[in-house]
Amino acid sequence: MNANSSRPAPAGAGRPSPTLEDLASAAGVSRSTASRAINGGLKVSPEAKAAVDAAIVALGYTPNRAARSLVTRRAGSVALVIPEPDARVMMDPYFAAVITGVNEALRDTDLQLVLLMSRAGDDSARTIRYLRGGHVDGAIVVSHHRADDWVETLGATGLPTVFIGRPWDLASGIPYVDLDNFEGGRLAARHLAGIGRTRLGTVAGPTDMTAAVDRLEGWLQGLREAGLQPGPVIHGDFTTAGGAEATEHLLSTAPEVDGIFAASDLMALGVVDTLRSAGRGVPGDVAVVGFDNHSIQAANGLGLTTVAHPMVEMAAAAGKLLVSAIGNPGEASEPVIYPAELVVRGSTGP
Repeated sequence: MNANSSRPAPAGAGRPSPTLEDLASAAGVSRSTASRAINGGLKVSPEAKAAVDAAIVALGYTPNRAARSLVTRRAGSVALVIPEPDARVMMDPYFAAVITGVNEALRDTDLQLVLLMSRAGDDSARTIRYLRGGHVDGAIVVSHHRADDWVETLGATGLPTVFIGRPWDLASGIPYVDLDNFEGGRLAARHLAGIGRTRLGTVAGPTDMTAAVDRLEGWLQGLREAGLQPGPVIHGDFTTAGGAEATEHLLSTAPEVDGIFAASDLMALGVVDTLRSAGRGVPGDVAVVGFDNHSIQAANGLGLTTVAHPMVEMAAAAGKLLVSAIGNPGEASEPVIYPAELVVRGSTGP
């Protein structure tokens, strides 16, 4: 007889999936102890927990998530809410970095990530019903706009929620992770002034997003500190096409401009393309600073001077905050603010 013939065969090897009773028997514990062990380990000795864990591996046991949710009152998933159109989410590297960071934070948990995007014409009530319907244990909100007032109501629902980016309503008490966007704009202004550029303009972001507002305010503060008059401010939409269109407007308003700060790297690409199409050299005629540090290059391999935006790290921090909030409901969390740092490359000269 084969010495291993008495060992339980793994699930899928020609026998039914093992039950909770099978698991308890293999671990030498009661059914209730096995149940507690796979649902958080409360009131279970380390020895019993280790025996159950070993039996799970030996049997190939997969917990019944539906039954487990009845015990834990958890859905086993969290939502990443992006109030942006599908095309924007798929084309902007910012969102890929956010998804990477949140997944990294969830790696050592049993939580799965659910992606919720809003499309043009969507009824926001559908999203809020989903979030409040017990389908997820918490939510992370990124790239929200002032008009997305329904997002702010999440804090009142009791659903653990974390923002990436400062929310408009700080009184809601929702924890958030952000970059010092004000300082980032200020660094851009100081750098351009420091290399001798005096006729400066900016392609700012949307006025309904806190990051764009803070970057613009920092930019204007940096100009004041440098003793320079604020040049034209043209708003874009954080896309390359939007940056190009805004630059056309800026050049028609101030053709003598010799330095431009774009509030995102994607917009900075549009700035560079439009300047070159207009016969202006970069950085010779016009120096350009972006924001995000996506490590993308403009035409002819030109590297962008930019403000670093550690998106993966920030998203991972938001994910950890959410996991903590789910496990410790009611626990207050302070905002996590990352410092801004300027990365100098070829778009502002050697």
